[in-house]
Amino acid sequence: MRIAVSGSIATDHLMTFPGRFADQLVADQLHTISLSFLVDQLDVRRGGVAPNICFGMGQLGIRPILVGAAGTDFEEYRAWLDRHGVDTHSVHISEVLHTARFVCTTDADHNQLGSFYTGAMSEARQIELQTVAERVGGLDLVLIGADDPEAMLRHTEECRTRGIPFAADFSQQIARMDGENIRLLMEGATYLFNNEYEAGLIESKTGWTAEEILAKVGTRVTTLGSNGVRIQRVGQPDIEVGVPEEKVKADPTGVGDAFRAGFLSGLAWGVGLERAAQVGCMLATLVIETVGTQEYELHRSPFMDRFTKAYGHDAAAEVRQYLL
Repeated sequence: MRIAVSGSIATDHLMTFPGRFADQLVADQLHTISLSFLVDQLDVRRGGVAPNICFGMGQLGIRPILVGAAGTDFEEYRAWLDRHGVDTHSVHISEVLHTARFVCTTDADHNQLGSFYTGAMSEARQIELQTVAERVGGLDLVLIGADDPEAMLRHTEECRTRGIPFAADFSQQIARMDGENIRLLMEGATYLFNNEYEAGLIESKTGWTAEEILAKVGTRVTTLGSNGVRIQRVGQPDIEVGVPEEKVKADPTGVGDAFRAGFLSGLAWGVGLERAAQVGCMLATLVIETVGTQEYELHRSPFMDRFTKAYGHDAAAEVRQYLL
C-alpha cells in the first residue's frame, strides 16, 4: 500500500533563558522594547507534522512518501529521514526560501517568546500529486496534514478529481480556516482525524452536526488524550481503544503525529481499524516518553511485549508478523 503524507516540514530551535522575562520588562517602556537574552541552552529538533508521521511509519517498516516543501537547508534533515525509511524524493525544494522554522526562548518560569517562520512551506501549493503518483506507481492513500492552506485545498481537490482516497487532518490550521474551507477539506474524505477539542471546533465552524460530518466521511478518528481514541463509522458501533501504561510523561509534543503513523501503518499492513488504532496508541506512548518528536527508538521485542500487555495475545499475534 503506497501512502503519501503531505504537511509542514520544519525545524524547532528551542532556547532556555535562566532568568525571568518579567525582570527585564519596564512597564512604561514596553512601546519601545528592545531586548536580547543570553541563553544557556539550545536544542535544534526536527519537526513538522509530515516528517513526524513519516518517521514513525518508517520505524514500523513502511516506506511512506513525504510530500511538502523545504529550503536548500533541508539536506541534513533529508539524510536523517532517508536513513529511517522515508521516501523524500517528492519534497519540493525552494530556490529562495529557508525551511519553515519555529524559534522559541523559555525562561525560568516557563514563559515563552517565540516566532514561526513559514518560509518554503508557502511553496507546497506548487506540488502536484499526480507527479508523485506517477513516480511511485500510483497512490493508495494521501494524508493531507496541516500545511500551507492553499496547498491543503489543492491536494484535497486533486485527490477528489483523480479518485485518490485521502485522509483529512487539518489540526493546527483549523484556527485560521473558515467554515467553507473546512467543509471543502472534509468532503469525500476516507478518513477524518481530529482530537476532542478540534471535533467541537469543526462542528462549530462548519455548522454541521457530528452525524452530518460522519455521513460525509468514511471513518472519523478522534483522539482522546489519556483516554485513547474513538473510531466512528455510519451504521457501525464505535470502536474505542485505550492507551498502554506509560513509563514517564516526558514530552507530549508529536504524540498525535505518532498515533497517525501507527494507525496508517496498520492500514498499510491490512489489519482492522481496532488493531491499527492499537498500534497507533503504542507508538504514541513511545513518543510521550521521549523528549522530541523523532528521538525515540522502536525495538521490536520490547514494543511487542508492551503491546501484548496492553491489548492481549490475540491482538499481538496479528501484529507481530509485520514487525519481524
